[in-house]
Amino acid sequence: MNCGLLLPFVLGIPLLWHCLTATENSKTQKMKQLVAPHSRVKRGWVWNQFSVPEEMNTSHLVGRLRSDLDNGNNSFQYKLLGAGAGTIFTIDEKTGDIHAVQRLDREEQSLYTLRAQVVDTTTGKAVEPESEFVIRVSDVNDNEPKFLDGPYEATVPELSPEGTFVIQVTASDADDPSTGNNARLLYSLLQGQPYFSIEPTTGVIRISSKMDRELQDEYWVIIQAKDMIGQSGALSGTTSVLIKLWDVNDNKPIFKESFYRMSVSESAPTGTSIGKIMAHDNDIGENAEMDYSIEEDDSQTFDIVTDNETQEGIVVLKKKVDFEHQNHYGIRAKVRNRHVTEHLMQYHTEASTTFIKVQVEDEDEPPVFLLPYYIFEISEENPQRSFVGMVSATDPDHQKSPIRYSIIRSKVFSIDDNGTITTTNTLDRESNAWYNLSVAATEIHNVQQISSVPVYVQILNINDHAPELSQYYETYVCENADPGQGLCF
Repeated sequence: MNCGLLLPFVLGIPLLWHCLTATENSKTQKMKQLVAPHSRVKRGWVWNQFSVPEEMNTSHLVGRLRSDLDNGNNSFQYKLLGAGAGTIFTIDEKTGDIHAVQRLDREEQSLYTLRAQVVDTTTGKAVEPESEFVIRVSDVNDNEPKFLDGPYEATVPELSPEGTFVIQVTASDADDPSTGNNARLLYSLLQGQPYFSIEPTTGVIRISSKMDRELQDEYWVIIQAKDMIGQSGALSGTTSVLIKLWDVNDNKPIFKESFYRMSVSESAPTGTSIGKIMAHDNDIGENAEMDYSIEEDDSQTFDIVTDNETQEGIVVLKKKVDFEHQNHYGIRAKVRNRHVTEHLMQYHTEASTTFIKVQVEDEDEPPVFLLPYYIFEISEENPQRSFVGMVSATDPDHQKSPIRYSIIRSKVFSIDDNGTITTTNTLDRESNAWYNLSVAATEIHNVQQISSVPVYVQILNINDHAPELSQYYETYVCENADPGQGLCF
Protein backbone atom coordinates (compact mmCIF):
# COMPACT_ATOMS: atom_id res chain seq x y z
CA MET A 1 0.00 0.00 0.00
CA ASN A 2 1.23 3.50 -0.83
CA CYS A 3 1.17 5.09 2.57
CA GLY A 4 1.44 8.62 1.06
CA LEU A 5 -2.30 8.51 0.14
CA LEU A 6 -3.50 7.75 3.71
CA LEU A 7 -4.42 10.06 6.54
CA PRO A 8 -2.77 9.44 9.83
CA PHE A 9 -4.34 7.70 12.79
CA VAL A 10 -3.52 9.15 16.17
CA LEU A 11 -2.35 6.35 18.44
CA GLY A 12 -3.67 6.30 21.99
CA ILE A 13 -0.46 5.01 23.59
CA PRO A 14 2.08 7.87 23.81
CA LEU A 15 5.10 5.62 23.47
CA LEU A 16 4.09 4.71 19.92
CA TRP A 17 4.50 8.23 18.52
CA HIS A 18 8.27 8.12 18.28
CA CYS A 19 8.30 5.43 15.62
CA LEU A 20 7.67 7.71 12.67
CA THR A 21 10.68 7.09 10.43
CA ALA A 22 12.62 9.22 8.04
CA THR A 23 11.65 6.85 5.29
CA GLU A 24 7.97 7.52 5.80
CA ASN A 25 8.59 11.27 5.78
CA SER A 26 10.42 10.89 2.51
CA LYS A 27 7.52 8.98 1.02
CA THR A 28 5.11 11.64 2.22
CA GLN A 29 7.11 14.39 0.51
CA LYS A 30 7.10 12.48 -2.75
CA MET A 31 3.35 12.03 -2.60
CA LYS A 32 2.78 15.77 -2.05
CA GLN A 33 4.19 16.40 -5.46
CA LEU A 34 1.40 14.29 -6.99
CA VAL A 35 -1.43 16.23 -5.33
CA ALA A 36 -3.03 19.27 -6.96
CA PRO A 37 -1.75 22.54 -5.51
CA HIS A 38 -5.15 23.54 -4.10
CA SER A 39 -5.95 20.13 -2.59
CA ARG A 40 -5.42 19.27 1.08
CA VAL A 41 -2.15 17.49 1.61
CA LYS A 42 -2.77 13.96 2.88
CA ARG A 43 -0.25 13.02 5.50
CA GLY A 44 0.84 9.39 5.61
CA TRP A 45 -0.42 6.84 8.05
CA VAL A 46 1.79 6.56 11.08
CA TRP A 47 1.85 2.91 12.25
CA ASN A 48 3.76 1.71 15.22
CA GLN A 49 3.79 -1.92 16.26
CA PHE A 50 1.31 -2.73 18.94
CA SER A 51 2.27 -5.26 21.56
CA VAL A 52 0.41 -7.17 24.25
CA PRO A 53 1.83 -9.46 26.94
CA GLU A 54 1.00 -13.12 26.67
CA GLU A 55 -0.79 -15.04 29.41
CA MET A 56 -3.14 -12.16 30.36
CA ASN A 57 -6.36 -13.66 31.67
CA THR A 58 -8.51 -10.47 31.53
CA SER A 59 -9.33 -7.96 28.82
CA HIS A 60 -6.25 -5.91 28.16
CA LEU A 61 -5.89 -2.58 26.34
CA VAL A 62 -3.57 -2.99 23.39
CA GLY A 63 -3.65 0.56 22.02
CA ARG A 64 -5.83 3.17 20.25
CA LEU A 65 -6.52 3.91 16.61
CA ARG A 66 -7.66 7.48 15.94
CA SER A 67 -7.89 9.65 12.88
CA ASP A 68 -6.64 13.23 13.12
CA LEU A 69 -9.83 14.19 11.26
CA ASP A 70 -11.93 12.93 14.12
CA ASN A 71 -13.26 16.08 15.84
CA GLY A 72 -14.95 14.17 18.62
CA ASN A 73 -18.51 14.54 17.35
CA ASN A 74 -18.87 10.77 17.26
CA SER A 75 -19.39 10.74 13.52
CA PHE A 76 -16.43 8.41 12.87
CA GLN A 77 -16.73 4.66 13.25
CA TYR A 78 -13.58 2.55 13.73
CA LYS A 79 -13.51 -0.98 12.37
CA LEU A 80 -11.07 -3.90 12.91
CA LEU A 81 -10.70 -6.56 10.21
CA GLY A 82 -8.61 -9.69 9.70
CA ALA A 83 -7.88 -13.02 11.45
CA GLY A 84 -8.58 -12.59 15.17
CA ALA A 85 -10.70 -9.45 14.78
CA GLY A 86 -13.82 -9.69 16.87
CA THR A 87 -12.69 -12.92 18.60
CA ILE A 88 -9.24 -12.30 19.98
CA PHE A 89 -9.15 -8.55 19.52
CA THR A 90 -12.03 -6.06 19.73
CA ILE A 91 -12.19 -2.36 18.97
CA ASP A 92 -14.33 0.40 20.46
CA GLU A 93 -16.04 1.80 17.38
CA LYS A 94 -16.23 5.29 18.88
CA THR A 95 -12.83 5.66 20.50
CA GLY A 96 -10.72 3.23 18.46
CA ASP A 97 -9.45 1.45 21.59
CA ILE A 98 -8.22 -2.08 20.80
CA HIS A 99 -8.53 -4.74 23.51
CA ALA A 100 -7.24 -8.31 23.70
CA VAL A 101 -10.15 -10.32 25.07
CA GLN A 102 -8.53 -13.79 25.05
CA ARG A 103 -5.49 -15.24 26.74
CA LEU A 104 -2.58 -15.22 24.31
CA ASP A 105 0.38 -17.59 24.10
CA ARG A 106 3.44 -16.23 22.31
CA GLU A 107 4.82 -19.74 21.85
CA GLU A 108 1.71 -20.63 19.81
CA GLN A 109 1.51 -17.39 17.80
CA SER A 110 3.82 -14.47 18.25
CA LEU A 111 2.14 -11.84 16.03
CA TYR A 112 -1.20 -11.00 14.44
CA THR A 113 -1.67 -9.02 11.23
CA LEU A 114 -4.92 -6.99 11.23
CA ARG A 115 -6.53 -4.32 9.08
CA ALA A 116 -8.01 -1.02 10.31
CA GLN A 117 -10.67 1.18 8.74
CA VAL A 118 -12.46 4.39 9.71
CA VAL A 119 -15.88 5.28 8.26
CA ASP A 120 -17.79 8.56 8.41
CA THR A 121 -21.22 7.52 9.67
CA THR A 122 -22.86 10.66 8.26
CA THR A 123 -21.89 9.77 4.72
CA GLY A 124 -21.28 6.04 5.06
CA LYS A 125 -18.01 6.47 3.25
CA ALA A 126 -14.56 5.41 4.37
CA VAL A 127 -12.49 8.26 5.54
CA GLU A 128 -9.37 6.34 4.58
CA PRO A 129 -8.73 3.07 2.78
CA GLU A 130 -7.95 -0.01 4.87
CA SER A 131 -4.47 -0.28 6.32
CA GLU A 132 -2.58 -3.26 7.82
CA PHE A 133 -0.86 -3.22 11.15
CA VAL A 134 0.79 -5.80 13.43
CA ILE A 135 0.12 -6.70 17.04
CA ARG A 136 3.04 -8.55 18.55
CA VAL A 137 2.62 -10.84 21.57
CA SER A 138 5.39 -9.99 24.00
CA ASP A 139 7.08 -12.78 25.94
CA VAL A 140 6.73 -13.51 29.64
CA ASN A 141 8.68 -16.19 31.41
CA ASP A 142 6.01 -18.88 31.33
CA ASN A 143 8.04 -21.89 30.10
CA GLU A 144 10.39 -23.89 32.23
CA PRO A 145 13.58 -25.34 30.72
CA LYS A 146 13.23 -28.88 29.39
CA PHE A 147 15.83 -31.58 28.77
CA LEU A 148 14.62 -33.17 25.57
CA ASP A 149 17.19 -36.01 25.52
CA GLY A 150 17.04 -37.08 29.16
CA PRO A 151 17.50 -39.20 31.08
CA TYR A 152 21.14 -39.46 30.07
CA GLU A 153 23.71 -42.20 30.42
CA ALA A 154 27.49 -41.96 30.21
CA THR A 155 30.55 -44.04 30.96
CA VAL A 156 33.97 -42.94 32.13
CA PRO A 157 37.08 -44.86 33.26
CA GLU A 158 37.54 -45.28 36.97
CA LEU A 159 40.38 -43.29 38.54
CA SER A 160 39.99 -40.61 35.86
CA PRO A 161 41.67 -37.37 36.95
CA GLU A 162 39.84 -34.23 37.99
CA GLY A 163 38.47 -32.28 35.04
CA THR A 164 37.83 -35.31 32.82
CA PHE A 165 34.91 -34.72 30.45
CA VAL A 166 31.93 -36.99 31.13
CA ILE A 167 28.95 -35.75 29.09
CA GLN A 168 27.19 -32.56 28.05
CA VAL A 169 23.50 -32.08 28.84
CA THR A 170 21.38 -29.49 27.06
CA ALA A 171 18.05 -27.97 28.02
CA SER A 172 15.85 -25.77 25.86
CA ASP A 173 13.45 -22.97 26.82
CA ALA A 174 10.48 -22.09 24.61
CA ASP A 175 10.50 -18.46 25.76
CA ASP A 176 11.80 -15.65 23.57
CA PRO A 177 15.62 -15.58 23.75
CA SER A 178 15.56 -11.92 22.72
CA THR A 179 13.39 -10.89 25.65
CA GLY A 180 15.50 -10.23 28.70
CA ASN A 181 16.85 -13.39 30.35
CA ASN A 182 13.72 -15.50 29.90
CA ALA A 183 15.56 -18.14 27.89
CA ARG A 184 19.05 -17.76 29.34
CA LEU A 185 19.80 -20.93 31.24
CA LEU A 186 22.06 -21.74 34.15
CA TYR A 187 22.97 -25.36 35.00
CA SER A 188 23.68 -26.70 38.47
CA LEU A 189 24.04 -30.03 40.31
CA LEU A 190 21.33 -31.10 42.71
CA GLN A 191 22.94 -34.49 43.31
CA GLY A 192 26.39 -35.78 42.44
CA GLN A 193 28.82 -33.84 44.58
CA PRO A 194 31.67 -34.20 45.40
CA TYR A 195 32.48 -36.53 42.51
CA PHE A 196 31.11 -34.41 39.67
CA SER A 197 30.77 -30.78 38.67
CA ILE A 198 28.93 -29.00 35.89
CA GLU A 199 29.82 -25.91 33.91
CA PRO A 200 26.97 -23.44 34.60
CA THR A 201 26.58 -22.10 31.08
CA THR A 202 27.46 -25.10 28.89
CA GLY A 203 26.03 -28.07 30.80
CA VAL A 204 29.33 -29.96 30.51
CA ILE A 205 29.72 -32.46 33.35
CA ARG A 206 33.25 -33.17 34.53
CA ILE A 207 34.88 -35.31 37.17
CA SER A 208 35.84 -33.45 40.31
CA SER A 209 37.18 -36.35 42.38
CA LYS A 210 38.76 -39.72 41.54
CA MET A 211 36.45 -42.72 41.87
CA ASP A 212 37.18 -46.43 42.36
CA ARG A 213 34.84 -48.80 40.51
CA GLU A 214 35.49 -51.55 43.02
CA LEU A 215 33.93 -49.35 45.73
CA GLN A 216 31.02 -48.04 43.62
CA ASP A 217 30.48 -48.68 39.96
CA GLU A 218 27.73 -46.20 39.06
CA TYR A 219 26.38 -42.83 40.15
CA TRP A 220 23.08 -41.03 39.65
CA VAL A 221 23.55 -37.32 39.04
CA ILE A 222 20.62 -34.87 39.11
CA ILE A 223 21.00 -31.74 36.94
CA GLN A 224 18.87 -28.60 37.22
CA ALA A 225 18.52 -25.95 34.53
CA LYS A 226 17.13 -22.53 35.56
CA ASP A 227 16.11 -19.77 33.20
CA MET A 228 16.58 -16.04 33.85
CA ILE A 229 20.17 -17.06 34.67
CA GLY A 230 18.97 -18.22 38.04
CA GLN A 231 17.47 -14.92 39.18
CA SER A 232 14.42 -14.58 41.40
CA GLY A 233 11.28 -15.86 39.72
CA ALA A 234 13.19 -18.21 37.45
CA LEU A 235 11.63 -21.47 36.30
CA SER A 236 13.57 -24.71 36.37
CA GLY A 237 13.66 -28.22 34.94
CA THR A 238 15.67 -31.27 35.98
CA THR A 239 17.08 -34.41 34.42
CA SER A 240 19.06 -37.39 35.62
CA VAL A 241 22.35 -38.77 34.37
CA LEU A 242 23.46 -42.34 35.07
CA ILE A 243 27.26 -42.34 35.06
CA LYS A 244 28.89 -45.75 34.97
CA LEU A 245 32.55 -46.39 35.70
CA TRP A 246 34.25 -48.81 33.40
CA ASP A 247 37.01 -50.93 34.78
CA VAL A 248 40.74 -50.36 34.50
CA ASN A 249 43.30 -52.92 35.60
CA ASP A 250 44.17 -51.38 38.97
CA ASN A 251 43.99 -54.61 41.00
CA LYS A 252 46.35 -57.57 40.85
CA PRO A 253 45.09 -61.13 41.38
CA ILE A 254 45.59 -62.49 44.91
CA PHE A 255 45.50 -66.12 45.98
CA LYS A 256 42.58 -67.03 48.19
CA GLU A 257 44.77 -69.47 50.12
CA SER A 258 48.41 -69.13 51.07
CA PHE A 259 48.85 -72.92 51.40
CA TYR A 260 47.46 -75.85 49.39
CA ARG A 261 47.69 -79.60 50.04
CA MET A 262 47.53 -82.05 47.14
CA SER A 263 48.32 -85.70 46.54
CA VAL A 264 49.28 -87.81 43.56
CA SER A 265 49.61 -91.51 43.08
CA GLU A 266 53.00 -92.77 42.11
CA SER A 267 51.29 -94.70 39.33
CA ALA A 268 49.80 -91.55 37.78
CA PRO A 269 50.97 -90.91 34.20
CA THR A 270 52.48 -87.60 33.12
CA GLY A 271 49.90 -84.92 32.36
CA THR A 272 47.67 -86.02 35.23
CA SER A 273 45.82 -83.17 36.95
CA ILE A 274 46.48 -83.33 40.67
CA GLY A 275 44.65 -80.22 41.93
CA LYS A 276 43.54 -76.63 41.37
CA ILE A 277 44.56 -73.29 42.81
CA MET A 278 42.51 -70.11 42.62
CA ALA A 279 43.29 -66.42 42.78
CA HIS A 280 40.75 -63.60 42.97
CA ASP A 281 40.86 -60.32 41.05
CA ASN A 282 38.55 -57.42 41.90
CA ASP A 283 38.66 -56.25 38.30
CA ILE A 284 36.32 -57.61 35.65
CA GLY A 285 36.44 -58.82 32.08
CA GLU A 286 39.78 -58.83 30.33
CA ASN A 287 41.35 -57.04 33.29
CA ALA A 288 40.65 -60.10 35.46
CA GLU A 289 42.30 -62.60 33.13
CA MET A 290 45.37 -64.15 34.74
CA ASP A 291 48.20 -66.61 34.17
CA TYR A 292 49.57 -69.06 36.73
CA SER A 293 53.13 -70.36 36.73
CA ILE A 294 55.64 -72.25 38.87
CA GLU A 295 58.01 -69.98 40.73
CA GLU A 296 59.96 -72.64 42.69
CA ASP A 297 60.24 -76.36 41.82
CA ASP A 298 63.78 -77.67 41.89
CA SER A 299 62.62 -81.13 40.87
CA GLN A 300 60.86 -79.79 37.76
CA THR A 301 58.20 -82.40 38.39
CA PHE A 302 55.09 -80.21 38.14
CA ASP A 303 53.56 -77.58 35.91
CA ILE A 304 50.53 -75.26 36.10
CA VAL A 305 48.06 -74.72 33.28
CA THR A 306 45.58 -71.80 33.35
CA ASP A 307 41.93 -72.61 32.72
CA ASN A 308 40.75 -69.62 30.67
CA GLU A 309 37.09 -70.34 31.40
CA THR A 310 37.27 -70.52 35.19
CA GLN A 311 40.51 -68.57 35.71
CA GLU A 312 41.83 -71.44 37.85
CA GLY A 313 45.33 -72.83 37.89
CA ILE A 314 45.49 -76.59 37.25
CA VAL A 315 48.52 -78.34 38.73
CA VAL A 316 49.63 -81.17 36.44
CA LEU A 317 52.27 -83.88 36.66
CA LYS A 318 55.19 -83.06 34.41
CA LYS A 319 57.08 -86.29 35.02
CA LYS A 320 56.34 -89.49 36.92
CA VAL A 321 56.95 -89.72 40.66
CA ASP A 322 58.13 -92.64 42.78
CA PHE A 323 57.00 -92.93 46.36
CA GLU A 324 60.06 -94.95 47.29
CA HIS A 325 62.34 -92.33 45.81
CA GLN A 326 60.57 -89.19 47.12
CA ASN A 327 57.24 -89.19 48.87
CA HIS A 328 56.50 -85.45 49.02
CA TYR A 329 57.27 -82.21 47.17
CA GLY A 330 57.03 -78.52 47.92
CA ILE A 331 56.45 -76.02 45.12
CA ARG A 332 55.61 -72.33 45.00
CA ALA A 333 53.22 -70.90 42.41
CA LYS A 334 52.59 -67.30 41.37
CA VAL A 335 49.87 -65.49 39.46
CA ARG A 336 49.87 -62.34 37.32
CA ASN A 337 47.35 -60.49 35.17
CA ARG A 338 47.55 -61.22 31.49
CA HIS A 339 46.85 -57.68 30.26
CA VAL A 340 48.56 -54.80 32.05
CA THR A 341 49.30 -51.47 30.35
CA GLU A 342 52.46 -49.58 31.16
CA HIS A 343 50.82 -46.78 33.15
CA LEU A 344 49.14 -49.32 35.46
CA MET A 345 52.26 -51.36 36.23
CA GLN A 346 52.50 -49.60 39.60
CA TYR A 347 49.61 -51.78 40.78
CA HIS A 348 51.31 -55.02 39.68
CA THR A 349 54.89 -54.73 40.90
CA GLU A 350 54.89 -57.87 43.08
CA ALA A 351 53.03 -61.03 42.09
CA SER A 352 50.94 -62.93 44.61
CA THR A 353 52.30 -66.41 45.49
CA THR A 354 51.13 -69.53 47.28
CA PHE A 355 52.85 -72.71 48.55
CA ILE A 356 51.73 -76.15 47.40
CA LYS A 357 52.64 -79.35 49.24
CA VAL A 358 52.23 -82.50 47.14
CA GLN A 359 52.10 -85.86 48.89
CA VAL A 360 53.02 -88.91 46.79
CA GLU A 361 50.72 -91.84 47.53
CA ASP A 362 52.28 -95.30 47.63
CA GLU A 363 50.86 -97.81 45.18
CA ASP A 364 51.19 -101.60 45.46
CA GLU A 365 53.72 -102.33 42.75
CA PRO A 366 54.82 -105.76 41.46
CA PRO A 367 58.12 -107.24 42.61
CA VAL A 368 61.27 -106.02 40.95
CA PHE A 369 64.08 -108.42 40.01
CA LEU A 370 67.58 -107.33 40.76
CA LEU A 371 68.68 -108.06 37.18
CA PRO A 372 66.80 -107.59 33.92
CA TYR A 373 67.76 -111.18 32.91
CA TYR A 374 69.87 -114.08 34.22
CA ILE A 375 72.34 -116.50 32.53
CA PHE A 376 73.37 -119.68 34.28
CA GLU A 377 75.62 -122.65 33.32
CA ILE A 378 75.48 -126.28 34.41
CA SER A 379 77.33 -129.31 33.22
CA GLU A 380 75.42 -132.13 31.67
CA GLU A 381 74.88 -135.37 33.44
CA ASN A 382 74.63 -133.69 36.85
CA PRO A 383 72.32 -135.56 39.12
CA GLN A 384 68.75 -134.52 39.87
CA ARG A 385 68.32 -131.39 42.13
CA SER A 386 71.67 -130.06 41.08
CA PHE A 387 72.08 -126.30 41.72
CA VAL A 388 71.70 -124.12 38.62
CA GLY A 389 71.59 -120.56 39.96
CA MET A 390 69.64 -118.07 42.06
CA VAL A 391 67.33 -115.17 41.10
CA SER A 392 66.18 -112.44 43.46
CA ALA A 393 63.24 -110.01 43.47
CA THR A 394 62.02 -107.54 46.07
CA ASP A 395 58.78 -105.67 46.75
CA PRO A 396 59.51 -102.01 46.05
CA ASP A 397 56.62 -100.91 48.27
CA HIS A 398 56.97 -99.82 51.80
CA GLN A 399 55.22 -102.99 53.02
CA LYS A 400 57.94 -105.27 51.62
CA SER A 401 55.67 -108.21 50.97
CA PRO A 402 57.32 -111.69 50.87
CA ILE A 403 57.92 -113.13 47.41
CA ARG A 404 57.01 -116.51 45.96
CA TYR A 405 58.91 -117.72 42.87
CA SER A 406 57.79 -120.07 40.09
CA ILE A 407 59.07 -121.28 36.74
CA ILE A 408 56.56 -120.98 33.96
CA ARG A 409 56.00 -124.21 31.93
CA SER A 410 59.18 -126.16 32.69
CA LYS A 411 59.54 -129.80 33.83
CA VAL A 412 63.33 -129.78 33.76
CA PHE A 413 63.96 -127.15 36.42
CA SER A 414 62.36 -126.11 39.71
CA ILE A 415 62.74 -123.08 42.01
CA ASP A 416 62.22 -122.69 45.72
CA ASP A 417 61.02 -119.70 47.80
CA ASN A 418 64.53 -118.33 47.97
CA GLY A 419 64.81 -118.12 44.20
CA THR A 420 67.20 -121.10 43.93
CA ILE A 421 66.86 -122.97 40.66
CA THR A 422 67.68 -126.72 40.59
CA THR A 423 67.34 -129.51 38.07
CA THR A 424 64.58 -132.04 38.20
CA ASN A 425 66.15 -134.38 35.62
CA THR A 426 69.58 -135.29 34.32
CA LEU A 427 70.55 -132.96 31.55
CA ASP A 428 72.13 -133.99 28.29
CA ARG A 429 73.89 -131.29 26.32
CA GLU A 430 73.69 -133.39 23.21
CA SER A 431 69.90 -133.34 23.49
CA ASN A 432 69.46 -129.63 24.41
CA ALA A 433 72.36 -127.23 24.84
CA TRP A 434 70.25 -124.17 25.99
CA TYR A 435 67.08 -123.67 28.04
CA ASN A 436 65.10 -120.42 27.96
CA LEU A 437 63.10 -120.10 31.14
CA SER A 438 60.69 -117.49 32.53
CA VAL A 439 60.74 -117.06 36.28
CA ALA A 440 57.78 -115.32 37.94
CA ALA A 441 57.86 -113.48 41.28
CA THR A 442 54.49 -113.07 43.07
CA GLU A 443 53.73 -111.06 46.21
CA ILE A 444 52.32 -113.34 48.85
CA HIS A 445 50.10 -110.59 50.29
CA ASN A 446 48.74 -109.60 46.89
CA VAL A 447 48.91 -112.34 44.30
CA GLN A 448 47.81 -109.85 41.64
CA GLN A 449 51.24 -108.26 41.79
CA ILE A 450 53.39 -110.46 39.54
CA SER A 451 56.52 -109.82 37.53
CA SER A 452 58.75 -112.10 35.50
CA VAL A 453 62.32 -112.26 34.28
CA PRO A 454 63.99 -114.31 31.53
CA VAL A 455 66.56 -116.94 32.64
CA TYR A 456 68.92 -118.57 30.16
CA VAL A 457 70.60 -121.92 31.13
CA GLN A 458 73.52 -123.22 29.11
CA ILE A 459 74.36 -126.93 29.37
CA LEU A 460 78.12 -127.52 29.44
CA ASN A 461 79.67 -130.55 27.75
CA ILE A 462 81.51 -133.33 29.56
CA ASN A 463 83.45 -136.34 28.00
CA ASP A 464 80.70 -138.86 28.36
CA HIS A 465 80.83 -140.44 24.91
CA ALA A 466 83.56 -142.75 23.30
CA PRO A 467 84.58 -142.03 19.71
CA GLU A 468 82.64 -143.97 17.09
CA LEU A 469 83.43 -144.70 13.44
CA SER A 470 81.15 -142.96 11.14
CA GLN A 471 80.40 -146.29 9.27
CA TYR A 472 80.99 -150.05 9.39
CA TYR A 473 84.26 -151.24 7.87
CA GLU A 474 84.99 -154.91 6.74
CA THR A 475 88.76 -155.72 6.62
CA TYR A 476 90.82 -158.41 4.98
CA VAL A 477 94.33 -159.74 5.67
CA CYS A 478 96.36 -162.02 3.47
CA GLU A 479 97.68 -165.22 4.82
CA ASN A 480 101.35 -165.35 5.28
CA ALA A 481 101.30 -161.55 5.61
CA ASP A 482 104.40 -160.10 7.17
CA PRO A 483 104.29 -158.07 10.31
CA GLY A 484 103.53 -154.41 9.56
CA GLN A 485 101.79 -155.17 6.34
CA GLY A 486 98.57 -153.13 5.73
CA LEU A 487 95.11 -154.48 5.79
CA CYS A 488 92.74 -154.50 2.92
CA PHE A 489 89.17 -152.93 3.22
